[in-house]
Amino acid sequence: MNIILMGLPGAGKGTQAERIVKEFNIPHISTGDMFRAAVKNETPLGLKAKSYMDQGQLVPDEVTIGIVRERLSMDDCKEGFLLDGFPRTVPQAEALTATLEELGRKIDHVVNITVRRELLIERLTGRWICPVCGGSYHTLFNPPAEAGVCDKDGGKLYQREDDKPEVVAQRLDVNIAQTQPLIDYYSGQELLREINGEQDIQVVFAEIQSLLRG
Repeated sequence: MNIILMGLPGAGKGTQAERIVKEFNIPHISTGDMFRAAVKNETPLGLKAKSYMDQGQLVPDEVTIGIVRERLSMDDCKEGFLLDGFPRTVPQAEALTATLEELGRKIDHVVNITVRRELLIERLTGRWICPVCGGSYHTLFNPPAEAGVCDKDGGKLYQREDDKPEVVAQRLDVNIAQTQPLIDYYSGQELLREINGEQDIQVVFAEIQSLLRG
């Protein structure tokens, strides 16, 4: 089973990816992991990608697609894979479709975990850190006994710049704008399956399982 997993930051994609790969015994393939492996193994494409990354440049699509092709051609992908973080654009999606056709494969499901923007902001801005011990709290999922104070040492909790509402909102809006064309592309191919990520983690996974087992 060949799956693409989509979802905005805070939608719970990482949690569900872990469960999917364990349940269906397929490799979890992320863009970052692929690049790191290709660079570490000093493959020709890995070295080419490294030359761009070392200069702080984006790796061109043709190099990225080549690395994806190498990874999907490996033995552990014969029974399927879970792609996470790729494709990011419609040209990448089209190139992936063509690459898989060459390999005699196709994408079976594109699972998109959906959560309302306001709830994503709530989830992503809830993290607070203790400057003394480095402990992490979350206003929704792991609140301190006393608001704004570390349970362990009484340190005054602070919020990282990246976790502040205005920064999170801007990051989400960029992600939404980038993701929508991809959603439209896979919807047009009748591959898109949307799952409500606002439910309990177990319920979300049960729905994903039911969908994938069809």
